Order: sequence, then structure tokens, then C-alpha cells
Amino acid sequence: MKVTSIGIQARDKNRVNVSVDGKYRFSLGVFQLGSLGIKVGAEYDEAELATFEQESRFGKLYARALEYCFMRLHSSKEVRDYLYRKTRPTRTKTGELKEGVSVEITMRVFDRLAEKGYINDQAFARSWIENRSLKKGVSKRKLSAELSAKGIDRSITEQLLGETERTDADELQKIILKKRSRYPDEQKLIAYLARQGFSYDDIKSVLRVED
Repeated sequence: MKVTSIGIQARDKNRVNVSVDGKYRFSLGVFQLGSLGIKVGAEYDEAELATFEQESRFGKLYARALEYCFMRLHSSKEVRDYLYRKTRPTRTKTGELKEGVSVEITMRVFDRLAEKGYINDQAFARSWIENRSLKKGVSKRKLSAELSAKGIDRSITEQLLGETERTDADELQKIILKKRSRYPDEQKLIAYLARQGFSYDDIKSVLRVED
């Protein structure tokens, strides 16, 4: 079987369509094309073409996963969950069931992202702690629970929370300043703050200072 044409895609200049024996067979990223050495006129057997098709699926998923990682920092668990969803069958616009990508390909994509530094749980956790503290008051206990839900190892969370200069007393002051008008009854305010993960002793101490 012979490669009869290679053309740049109209909607994505970074990908090319490869035709074999006059019919479209698969697409590749331009860098993949170069690394695989595919050229017009070259002949391949069915096993080789099947390998190229696997590389096509890998390239497509890697490009999508890269966009996902560029949106914001993600934990390794979030990326794994994202890739797992890509293994599930989906419906096309015509209602046909489209098979998902193989687990093997998702593992390759994850490993490549990690190798390139796009997955870093420590960087994710540090960013999460900094952003949550900037946006609104939040207790260390709640931060720890949030990061645990994101799949962050407890040792990473404890290390980063130990390094930060933020304190629960400072975070409490932020929340009390915002919420006191909504909770004129002090007991209800205390109950609300406790639900946010702050200790009763810290709450009482900060409220005494506020008064």
C-alpha cells in the first residue's frame, strides 16, 4: 500500500491528512510526520499503517490534553480523570456510537505530559493555596480537605501549609469582615465559621479581638 498524498488540514495548520492508495487513511501532527519519516510514494504494510493510526490517536489526544493543562494548573488526579473520560464511547452528531481511545494511549499521554512538566502536584497545590487565600478566607483544615479531594498527597499539603505565612486567625478576620452583617447572631456566626473548618478556640479568640 502506497502513500499517495499528504496535505495540510484546512482547519488545523499543525496537522496533515495522509492518503493511502488514493483514500484518506489518518492524520498526524507535522512533528509526528517528520519523526515517522512518512513520505509520498512510500509503501507500507497493514501492520505499519495500523501503527501510524495509533500515533494519530496519540497525537490528537495529546494536543487536547495539552490544551486542558494550559487552561489552568491541574492535579495529576484531575488529568487522569480527564483522560479516563476520553476512553468512554461517545455519540456522534449523527447518533452513531464512537469508540473511545485505548487506555494504553491515555497512559502514554499522561506520561508525556508529566515528562514535559505539565503535571506537577506540588505546583498545583501551591497555586491552589495561594489563590484560595487571596480570593477569600479559608481555613487550613478546609484547604487540606479540598486538596485531598483533588488527589494531592497529604505530605505535600502539610509541607506547603507549613511553609505559608497565612494563619487561620488572619483568614478568620477576612471572613468575619465579609459575613458579620449576614450573621448578626454571634452563635450563628460561630456555627458558620466552624463549618468552614476553623477551630472553636480560634473563632472565639478572633471574635474577642473584633469586639
